[in-house]
Amino acid sequence: MKLTYQAYDKSGSIREDTIEASSIEEATETLRKKGLFIASIQEGTKPNAKGGGKKKSGKRVSPKTVANFARELSVLVSTGTPLMDSISSLERQTTSEAWSQVLGRVRSRLEEGDSLAAALEGDRQVFDAVFRSLVSAGESSGHLDTMLQRVAILTRKQAQIKSNVLGAMMYPILLMGVATIVIGLLIGVVLPRFAGMFETLDTELPPTTAFLMMVSDFVRSYWWGVIPGIVASVIGFWWWINTSTGQRVLGDVALRIPKLGEIIRSFMTARITRLMGVLLEARVPMLDAIELTQESLGHVRYQQLMKDVEEVVVRGEPISTAFSKGDLMVTSACEAIRNGEQSGRLAEVMVQVSDYLDEDNETIIKSLSTLIEPVIMVVLGVLVGFVAVSMFLPLFDLTATAGGGA
Repeated sequence: MKLTYQAYDKSGSIREDTIEASSIEEATETLRKKGLFIASIQEGTKPNAKGGGKKKSGKRVSPKTVANFARELSVLVSTGTPLMDSISSLERQTTSEAWSQVLGRVRSRLEEGDSLAAALEGDRQVFDAVFRSLVSAGESSGHLDTMLQRVAILTRKQAQIKSNVLGAMMYPILLMGVATIVIGLLIGVVLPRFAGMFETLDTELPPTTAFLMMVSDFVRSYWWGVIPGIVASVIGFWWWINTSTGQRVLGDVALRIPKLGEIIRSFMTARITRLMGVLLEARVPMLDAIELTQESLGHVRYQQLMKDVEEVVVRGEPISTAFSKGDLMVTSACEAIRNGEQSGRLAEVMVQVSDYLDEDNETIIKSLSTLIEPVIMVVLGVLVGFVAVSMFLPLFDLTATAGGGA
């Protein structure tokens, strides 16, 4: 097929032409061997805009993939492999179409003369502000491989924490789903079969049985409104918690729940100290590190905390002053940060604090998962038992009455 391309030669001049090839990859490789760096390439006669001939994919790239990219790129760069060749090698090795397209766009920008940090800027949805900032610091200092290794550790750590939390909650969520289905079947299918029998008893039903029969009749009579109402409520609640108001209210409520609030404080303290510690170790200016950390936080209260920290730093006061106010940070972490400021080892202390908290948090998550599962099983058993007893209670009363009459 005929492909039209725009490319830069070794002198930096741009060239536009066509080439015959069986695929875009083959054409790109042929032109690279001729000393041309592709800016865009596509079928037909109209050149593409900046960014290459591949289309952007709507599929999301996982944090684990980004972490592996940073680690592999760090190894290649540390062995002296040119950056362009390193990216191209990783692009050829990947089996994910979405990730291949991301790497293709990054490579195209590098071929146009952008730095790696600038090349990553075009895919902000994949490479967050912290990732790009550390890469920029590595390029400026001449230690790109070291910065990439730090990015890999940071990204992999965050992905691992998220995976642990989701993994711990998966089984409880599954149990709650099963409980909902079981209760729905009992009310919608089993109870109606007992309704006719209860009518023939010609006796007053116990309050619990009467209540369940009323709920069953309502659901069967107005199912056309109940089901859409439940779906609409779930969608509406999901939309609300994704708004700033919903996030603020939900975050405040979660922090006030005794045990849950402590867990959230521990996780958020670990995240803040790890991000700031890694950024400060990379010689990122304090105010920039604070701003980047704030952008990476999803909790409104903690975002406001980082704004307060920024104001404190601007006034020339130690950051531990802002961290110590209120009850958003773990007390021991605030003390460690204060000592780190006094000893001039703030970045190192922050990283150590985050490591310590992450170890504790991992243990807490495992313990919570172990405790939540039996609690849900007990609740499920109580609900099912309540429905079952309520259905058979009239029969027990009838048997007792018959026995007494005899």
